[in-house]
Amino acid sequence: MDNERKLHAPDQALHPRLDSAALDTAAEIIPSPTTQPRAKVAYSWAVVAMLWVVCFFNYADRQAISAVFPKLKEEFGFDKVQLGLIGSAFMWVYAAAAPIAGYIGDRVSRKNLILGGFIFWSVITVATAWCGKLWHFVTVRALEGFGETFYFPASMSLLSDYHDRRTRSRALSLHQSSVYFGTIAGSWLGAWFAEKHGWRTGFYFFGGLGVVFALVLSRWLVEPSRREDEVQSDFPAEGIHRGPLAAPTVKEVARMVWAEPAILLLMAAFLCANFVATIFLIWTPTFLVEKFQFRLTSAGLSGALFIHFASACSAPLGGILADRWSRRNPGGRICVQALGLFAGTGFVFLVGRTDHVTILLVAMSLFGFCKGFYDSNIFASLYDLVEARSRATVAGVMNTVGWGGGALGPLAVGWAAKHGRHATELENMSEAIAAASVVYVLGGTFLLGSFFLIRRVRRKG
Repeated sequence: MDNERKLHAPDQALHPRLDSAALDTAAEIIPSPTTQPRAKVAYSWAVVAMLWVVCFFNYADRQAISAVFPKLKEEFGFDKVQLGLIGSAFMWVYAAAAPIAGYIGDRVSRKNLILGGFIFWSVITVATAWCGKLWHFVTVRALEGFGETFYFPASMSLLSDYHDRRTRSRALSLHQSSVYFGTIAGSWLGAWFAEKHGWRTGFYFFGGLGVVFALVLSRWLVEPSRREDEVQSDFPAEGIHRGPLAAPTVKEVARMVWAEPAILLLMAAFLCANFVATIFLIWTPTFLVEKFQFRLTSAGLSGALFIHFASACSAPLGGILADRWSRRNPGGRICVQALGLFAGTGFVFLVGRTDHVTILLVAMSLFGFCKGFYDSNIFASLYDLVEARSRATVAGVMNTVGWGGGALGPLAVGWAAKHGRHATELENMSEAIAAASVVYVLGGTFLLGSFFLIRRVRRKG
């Protein structure tokens, strides 16, 4: 009962500690403990909306390069392995720097990390337009990965301080929808600009707008306190640190992760899901142009729209379902994720094997719909197992595992296209995409293992 009263306490659950720069603005937006709590709840959802914009650009900026791969091949003569390297350079640096980003995110203002990173990667997006050699593209993509890696650990931690376990999956899944709309916009507009005004124009457009939005949001986004009502996890492993809401040491985080095998399995599943997702992110426009003779703009739009619009529709549904299941069943969020991966396996295979455009587009849409169920709970599931003070750090570690391993996907398809057993690169690419369905099955299996471990720990407790 005491914990329940604390969870609903208006002066602790959602009321942030304001920094001086945001004090005047926040005073009008976030009420004091004596005012109506509805305004606090409204602002907690306004934060979701603000971060939705940032995440939109996070994905539009990273996706725009894939949409112009056919133009880069035409202008610079890059082969599929070189294009795969450009795509993977972002992910490797993104993954390598993620633990650092998470470690810092548990210690400094997450607002400053989010908006500072936003400005940095927007400037790098503009610099992409100045590239003329392979090493230029690899360098700017690596730098963009470094800038963007600070976003998710900080933003997921910040959102989780505004939304407790009752609304967390819904809030994070709604935020997740920006990933899909950003991917669609990056693919479509990047290709459209490339056809109409040259491939460089899209990078000026996205990068310039990003800087403007970062400056606007600096006025309205407020840093909250770390949620003191969730110091302990739902399923605490023996030996996890207890105590004040202070930033964890590296040793404590390592002990937390290794003490809870369910966390390790969640990370392994994230690696598998990202391995498949990055293949589609990087290669779908090229695949549509070469196999189905789409025009570049149509390929950029179709390659993103059918997958990611479906994901945008299903992710909020996955969040609602996960919030309900998790009330009745420990690991309920993980069940929703496993459902998405297992259901999506056949559609991944079908995308690679079909020769009919209609079947292709239906399979892409259904794959995207299933993908949204998994994506909606990537971090919400993780945060059921870790302490509030460690969220950014553990999210950074998870990004390292997921994106570090996932980055091998585009490179593997590029290598298979060039060195596979078939006579043409196109046949090899089709086979490689279909084979990725096995990785989805493996990811779903890891999730089931995590679910049963959680149930066993809960029963013992």
